[in-house]
This record gives sequence, C-alpha cells and structure tokens, in this order.
Amino acid sequence: MKKAVLMILSHLLIGLAGFAAGIYALPILTAPDAPSAERIAQMAEAAVFTAQFRKDLEDSDFLHQGEGEVTVGKQHITFAGSISPGPDYRLYLSPEFVETEQAFARLKPQMAEVGRVNTFNNFLLSVPNTIDISQYNTVIVWCESFGEFITAAQYQP
Repeated sequence: MKKAVLMILSHLLIGLAGFAAGIYALPILTAPDAPSAERIAQMAEAAVFTAQFRKDLEDSDFLHQGEGEVTVGKQHITFAGSISPGPDYRLYLSPEFVETEQAFARLKPQMAEVGRVNTFNNFLLSVPNTIDISQYNTVIVWCESFGEFITAAQYQP
C-alpha cells in the first residue's frame, strides 16, 4: 500500500513539474522573431526619451526581470536587451515610477496600456495615437496573466 501511494505521489509531482516547465517554455517556443538590432536602432532614432531597464528593482527576481535600453518616442517604443520569458506580457506607461506589484495595482487605473510584448530579446511597439507619452514618466513590463511585475524604467522626472 505504501509503495502504491509513493508511486502515485511521485507521478503526480513529476506531472506538476512538467506542467510548470511547459508554462515557462511555451512563450519561448511560440514567440515571434524579435526585431533586429538594426531595426531597433533605426526606430530608436526618433525617440524623445531613453531609459534603462534594470535587474535590481524591488519586485524583480531571477524569473521576472529585464535589462537593457528602452526608448520612448511619440510613435514607437523600442527595447534593446532581454527580459525573462513569460506569458501575456504587456507594456504600460505610468505617471509615477513603479517597481512593485502593489504600486502597479494602485496606479493601474491611471496607466496607459501600449500593447503586448511577445518577444524577450528586443521589442518594438507602436504607440497608439490616443497616448501622449509626455503625460507619463515610466515604462513598465507587466505579466497580465499572473499579476507579476517584470521591470520598469523612468524616462523623465
């Protein structure tokens, strides 16, 4: 009887580990090709602001982080660097600097969602015409599905 219970538990744990690995790997496997460094550099030329995503933010950890240069322009936001892979990432603009999930939740009604981030090494997003980048000062990558803070950068005081 004990052997049967141990066998069932071990199979259950292996199944759960496989499921967790699948959730982590699926976004990587289904991600479109990232824009080239040349394309990012070309689009970044029109940027109004430049900032840095950093790994050392308060709610960033080894599974939820980003590092590299982000540029914010009236028509495009570019990123040259890498962010940890995950599902359902969104890019937001915030009127205040945010580096925790609690602060994000408090300010989310005042934020503007720019779009989905589907690549993890470099990205390029068009800024909707309804967003005035000068009304915000911080760009944030957020995991919508799991409510996880990934990274942020303040691009103006």
